[in-house]
Amino acid sequence: MLRSSNRKISLILIALAIGYLILSYQLPPYPFVPVDSDLMPKALGYLLIILSIVLFFSGNNDAEKETKVDSRSASEMFLLLMVTALVILYISLLEIIGFVITTVFFIFICSLVLGYKNYKVNITVSILFPVVLFYIFNYLLQIRLPSGILPI
Repeated sequence: MLRSSNRKISLILIALAIGYLILSYQLPPYPFVPVDSDLMPKALGYLLIILSIVLFFSGNNDAEKETKVDSRSASEMFLLLMVTALVILYISLLEIIGFVITTVFFIFICSLVLGYKNYKVNITVSILFPVVLFYIFNYLLQIRLPSGILPI
């Protein structure tokens, strides 16, 4: 039954999603905001469960490839470790520096690490995306994101 790696991974993801949902139901409610802070974590937890169930029942077309030893190249492992380090750095600096500045640098550097070389588009997206998200969350949804060192 659990021969496929998709099924093993989906069961692990379902367990993680259940733990995530348990923690998201423990978030304190805020009485004066139109959208409470637990809406997105709960929605993402349920979405992860749904996608994990889809992964569990999805067919495994590459049965031969799964039996072979998974050989990742050194460059792919380096990219994976770099992105992981960037995510950890992003999480640790988010409260201190703020959402906008941290996200701008994260998107720009992560795009460069992953090989995207169009600098004009990269700079534009890395600036516009966090600014628009900050505006939407802080002013339209009234969900406060960390402003950090910016006087917003």
